[in-house]
Amino acid sequence: MNLDLIKNLARGPLAGDDDLESAMSLTRLVRDAYTSFGTDRSADVEPEESRIILRALTMVLERRGITFEPPWRDYNSFKSHWVSLGATNTGGWQARRDIIGHHFDPISEALEKAEDAQIRSDLVEPVSPHANTGWARVDTEIAGLRQRFRTATAMQDYRDCGNRSVAVLEALSATVFDPTKHWTADEKPPPVDKTDLRIGAYITERMRGRENEELRGLVKKASALAHKVKHSPNADRVNAGIAADAVILLANMLRRLAE
Repeated sequence: MNLDLIKNLARGPLAGDDDLESAMSLTRLVRDAYTSFGTDRSADVEPEESRIILRALTMVLERRGITFEPPWRDYNSFKSHWVSLGATNTGGWQARRDIIGHHFDPISEALEKAEDAQIRSDLVEPVSPHANTGWARVDTEIAGLRQRFRTATAMQDYRDCGNRSVAVLEALSATVFDPTKHWTADEKPPPVDKTDLRIGAYITERMRGRENEELRGLVKKASALAHKVKHSPNADRVNAGIAADAVILLANMLRRLAE
């Protein structure tokens, strides 16, 4: 058991960590510790640590909107609680397991439902049979975006998903745009962050004509949406997910265009 890590989790989500997965792991750890103590006193967690891990779990669950208020705070108070309920003598160990289940089962069920919802709202996968675009910088940014979205739980996290969506667009801008092919020689080419201009110029060179205006329009819309989420004071999972899906699909469309 990494007690320092558990203490840090109690203070707030860790950078790059999946807070839901940590909540589920910590729930199992705490439940196993108290179950072992209540069954045969063989818990690996020391008595002075039992209070720390239970308090940490309460705070981690609170971040997810889950109330967890067991009527004990450590091993000693847990023992006092089961004695007060008559969970002693013959068959007491099963009675103590039932007490644990009464308080922990609803928590586990709530976390599993949250995990199911997270899986259902995961980001889009391209229709292409390729696992990635093959453009190293773009694939690195997309992987970072997927990881950030998977671990996001708060408004600031979702706003950062918008920021990472913009980073994907800038990686695409740096990858596909060639000023010697896609820009007028007597004009200064736009900088990398002018993604709609640079990617739009690339599409124009690859697919000329009015019949391809819709594809160029997708670039502008994806860019506008990503920047909107990046600066939104009300960013949420729905809007961040839509922006992320848009830039991931755009990356795969451009890769298909390049082929």
